[in-house]
Amino acid sequence: MRMLRRRLRIETERLSLRPPVHADFTPWTALRAESEAFLRPWEPTWATDHLSRKAFTNRVYWANRSIASGTAVPLFLFRREDDRLLGAITLDNVRRGPAQSGTLGYWIGQPFARQGYMAEAIGAVVHHAFERMDLSRVEAACLPENVASRGLLERSGFKYEGVAQSYLQINGRWRTHVLYAALRLDRRGRTQVG
Repeated sequence: MRMLRRRLRIETERLSLRPPVHADFTPWTALRAESEAFLRPWEPTWATDHLSRKAFTNRVYWANRSIASGTAVPLFLFRREDDRLLGAITLDNVRRGPAQSGTLGYWIGQPFARQGYMAEAIGAVVHHAFERMDLSRVEAACLPENVASRGLLERSGFKYEGVAQSYLQINGRWRTHVLYAALRLDRRGRTQVG
C-alpha cells in the first residue's frame, strides 16, 4: 500500500482510493441510483437533490476542504483493473489533541458487495489513519441488524464496544447503533459480546 504525496491516493492490491473529483459525477450517480434499494435501509434519508450535479459538486468541494483542514478523509473506491467506481469510504470527525481519533463510514454499490472490496478499503484507511495521520482510535457504528457490516468490522479488527441509543437518523428514523473501534495499540482480546 502506498500514498502519493502530491494528491491523496491510497493503492491496495485491487483498489485505488482517492478523493472525489467533478468527473466522477456520472459513474457516482449511476452507481447510487442502481444501488438505491440496497443502500436506503442503512443510510440517512437522501435529499430530494441527492443525485443532482449541484449536490455532487458540493460533495467534491466538501471533500477538498475537509482534507485540507484535516477534519476528514473522504475517498472513492476504484477497482484498479478497470477503474470502475465501487463505493466510498470516509474517515470523518477527525479529532486531534488528547482524542486522536476519527469515525469511519462507508458504502458499496450492490453489484460489488460481499466481494472483499470494502474489507480491503477499511484495512487501507485504518492503516493510513494510524501510520500517516498518527491517530490512536478509529470508530465505526452500524445498525444492530446489519449483520454484513458487523461481520465486516469484526473481520477488519474492530471490537464491539457498546450501544448508542438514537445515534443517527437512518431512512427517516432515529436509530440505535452498535459501536465498534479499532485501536492502534490494541491489547484487547477478541470478544463475543454483541
